[in-house]
Amino acid sequence: MHIRQTDPKREVPKKLDDKGTRYAILSHRWGDEVGYEEMTGLMKMEKGEREEVRQRYGYQKIIKSCEQAMKDGYQWMWIDTCCIDKRSSSELSEAINSMYRWYQNAQVCYVYLNDVNDSVFPTEANYSKFSKSNGQPEWFGRGWTLQELIAPKQVEFFNKDWAFIGNKRHIAPMLQRATGIPHEVLTSGLAAKRLCIAEIMSWAARRKTTRVEDRAYSLMGLFGVNMPMLYGEGEKAFQRLQLEIIRVSSDHSIFAW
Repeated sequence: MHIRQTDPKREVPKKLDDKGTRYAILSHRWGDEVGYEEMTGLMKMEKGEREEVRQRYGYQKIIKSCEQAMKDGYQWMWIDTCCIDKRSSSELSEAINSMYRWYQNAQVCYVYLNDVNDSVFPTEANYSKFSKSNGQPEWFGRGWTLQELIAPKQVEFFNKDWAFIGNKRHIAPMLQRATGIPHEVLTSGLAAKRLCIAEIMSWAARRKTTRVEDRAYSLMGLFGVNMPMLYGEGEKAFQRLQLEIIRVSSDHSIFAW
């Protein structure tokens, strides 16, 4: 709606058309981002303000990922920073509850590793280079990126300069060492291996989120549950997550967790 107000001729996909549309999706570590309101209102801004947004790190990331999508033959790209209107609590809640499915239905997921300078994927932990994230690129220590690694069928990794450094299937052994996720899950998804709740929980144990509630919200898709977003509830979000899991599963390993 906001995009059409700026440019009535601009084509926009129909809402919730993630199954019928071929699209690429981005997974990344957040930084100085450009949000939905800025992106949709870009052409209405004064020249100076518009140039400030375009010079921002987050805007360049959007442009580079879109260029990669075009290069790979995709017309559409979905990026969480600018595709969710976070001013709307209902839209934010819908997006978080749909996120796993959106990554799962994407034809390809680009992973942008902004702290990797090398032209090859880091095969071993490097504590001097990645001192803040247990020797791994920071992307591997974030909460939301867990489902963004598992859900898509095709995941491609890029370094700081947007040079391709590997895809999920080919570097699965390295990813298994870095994340603890079984090779079968990395290559074929959650249905490929019989998993208990405690094991899935263990993959997220050392990961961090900016908001306390997101520790729970980022795991909903992995357990196939949905629940309303209540930012401000703190640790209660994780209690609600466990209750939802218990409601749909008889796996007692959740108590071991």
